[in-house]
Amino acid sequence: MIVCEHAFVPQATILHADADSFFASVEQRDDPSLRGRPVIVGGGVVLAASYEAKASGVRTAMGGSRARRLCPDAVVVPARMAAYTEASKALYALFEDTTPFVEGLSIDEAFLDVRGMERIAGTPTEIAARLRHRAREEVGLPLTIGIARTKFLAKVASAVAKPDGLLVVPPERELHFLHPLPVESVWGVGAATAAKLHPCGIVTVGDLARVPERTLCVMLGRAAGRHLHALANNRDPRVVHLRPRRRSIGSQHAFGRRPWSPEQLDAEVLGVVERVTRRLRAARRVARTVILRLRFDDFTRATRSRTLPHPTASTRVVGDAARGLLVEALPLIEQRGITLVGVAVTNLADDLPFQLCLPLGVRNTALLDAALDEIRDRYGSTAVTRAVLLGRRALEIPLLED
Repeated sequence: MIVCEHAFVPQATILHADADSFFASVEQRDDPSLRGRPVIVGGGVVLAASYEAKASGVRTAMGGSRARRLCPDAVVVPARMAAYTEASKALYALFEDTTPFVEGLSIDEAFLDVRGMERIAGTPTEIAARLRHRAREEVGLPLTIGIARTKFLAKVASAVAKPDGLLVVPPERELHFLHPLPVESVWGVGAATAAKLHPCGIVTVGDLARVPERTLCVMLGRAAGRHLHALANNRDPRVVHLRPRRRSIGSQHAFGRRPWSPEQLDAEVLGVVERVTRRLRAARRVARTVILRLRFDDFTRATRSRTLPHPTASTRVVGDAARGLLVEALPLIEQRGITLVGVAVTNLADDLPFQLCLPLGVRNTALLDAALDEIRDRYGSTAVTRAVLLGRRALEIPLLED
């Protein structure tokens, strides 16, 4: 019998790479006069804030007036979504040049698995340092990276290392690093959960780890209790994998609390449909089911859906279906008001050649959609628009490509 004297210990090979204050960093990159100054992206609502602004208490999703009171010296700049999209593509090009195992989380952060690459690319720490250098030199953005054995701990490490840092958590020091941190560091512990834990003396991750799983299940529910107990003890078996393709594509538009006419609602729905179908065509996909989502004045919600005879990416076809659903919902909207409308398409399939559908005489708008997409890709989303949408500018948040 052969006895192994040293048990195998998995190495820290998972990287969590996260750009620092992404929108604000892009603005500081493109305008040198903003570097070192507090920057707020977005006027009415804060979309992003530089670390100089965060030092004064400014936070994402905060109202613009409150943010300016907290940081009166801040420079407020409008969002430039096209610039953020290009910066995101450049970052992901670096990620994918580093390792084939990239799992995107958002437009500015991803997990990378560099296991088995030591002979050709160096240690995980060397790989991470090189990636950070390339991000600064080639994209012009600061990148923080956490390295650990599990995805959960790598993400926690990057949060601790911010801004513009690199932190490695060796396997033998995992719990020493994790347990002193605030309990809010654990995925799934937000303000509501923390409010339940703090009165019980559960303030740190270590406190949470010492609570029996059964007790947490009673306090928080079975699924949440098991999830938090596992993470607090650094049990996270998930591997880095390529992000699966989306099962739906959607967009929405929020309204203020005031009456909206059917004509105004129809125009807004059409604008949302244009954004959705443009993304659908960019992903080379087609859809069969159209869903209309509504939120009323009392913040209750409702959905309506319609399945089409054939899969499509046509703005006209999806728009006709969504507008028909809106007409059916108008009596409900008149009774309860409206604060948000959204459109999503599901039952997605790849946009492959398919048999022509009867009747053959129906007007085909595929060439028109393709021409409009090309114009908007080249000159921006506002280069051409429908007459009913003139003066209505919706903010298009950049998303990961499908």
